[in-house]
Amino acid sequence: MAATVATVMTTMNPEVTSNGLGYVGKTEVEASGSSSTIVKKEEELEILIEFGGGLHLLFSQKPKHTIHIPCQIPQSDLPEAPDMRYLVRWLKENLLSERPEMFGEGDSVRPGILVLINDADWELEGELEYLLKDGDEVVFISTLHGG
Repeated sequence: MAATVATVMTTMNPEVTSNGLGYVGKTEVEASGSSSTIVKKEEELEILIEFGGGLHLLFSQKPKHTIHIPCQIPQSDLPEAPDMRYLVRWLKENLLSERPEMFGEGDSVRPGILVLINDADWELEGELEYLLKDGDEVVFISTLHGG
């Protein structure tokens, strides 16, 4: 099925793809024989995002997303690697499908949302200052539940 999706995407515009959730990014498409595969560009980081505790309902009801973000923050005066502050803003602008007030507050997440970076509490990693690396896994879990 992925080969079919990649083929359809390359027919429309070979430079732009969508994961079907509102994120539109540039990728390279390589054709080999009868199938096509999407290859991450060198200047992108691949980050696995997971949502728990009901937060997935705000993100197209999908608990897991694999996203590609630039290695350098766009429109930055100095070349800067993306940090958690950039990721939270990126998620709000590109992946959040409803009720932004339930996820973010300013540049950060709302109180009551536990954030894990590679299975460690983000407080141990520097919270918003943590510089993202290719292959990082970031999990957002709401600890507040209605009842």
